[in-house]
Amino acid sequence: MAETKKPLLIKRYASRRLYNTETSDYVTLEDIAEFIRDGREVQIIDLKSGDDLTRQYLLQIIAEHESRGESVLPLNVLNDLVRSYTTQATSVVPEFLAASFEMLRDGQSKMLENMTKANPMASMPGMDAMRAQQEAFMKAMTGNLPGMGTTPEKSDTRADADDDNLGDIKKQLAELQEKLAKLGK
Repeated sequence: MAETKKPLLIKRYASRRLYNTETSDYVTLEDIAEFIRDGREVQIIDLKSGDDLTRQYLLQIIAEHESRGESVLPLNVLNDLVRSYTTQATSVVPEFLAASFEMLRDGQSKMLENMTKANPMASMPGMDAMRAQQEAFMKAMTGNLPGMGTTPEKSDTRADADDDNLGDIKKQLAELQEKLAKLGK
């Protein structure tokens, strides 16, 4: 029988301490961030009221990383997010952000796949270890978001279709590199 992935339940006590119900111990925000980086979904609830506090704590984790200089979100993006809370755009912003992250995940997966396909050195000894290292690097760069930095399973498609897709992927990669260059400024 297939196991369904239930979120890791964290309970917040009146003392504001966070309790991991799986391991029966107290956890910190950094512990929760690590669970998420490892691919776990978490749900944080207030023990007394039963309120779901997950969003509040995830935003707090992001704020702490940003305040420590681990900036992922450029200042103009943060300003736009604040503006979106006071405009009619609030209904569009969540879908836009979700679609953007999905596109980023797909682009990175395709890039890794094509790096191994198009590279004649891919069959050389030690290249598997190097590819695994590249995937680990991509996971680290994307905060280990599910589906990001992993090579998708190969499908049985024609070589012509792969050549057509390679052009599209190169274009997407160039666009991503351009965006990253702009973010780095």
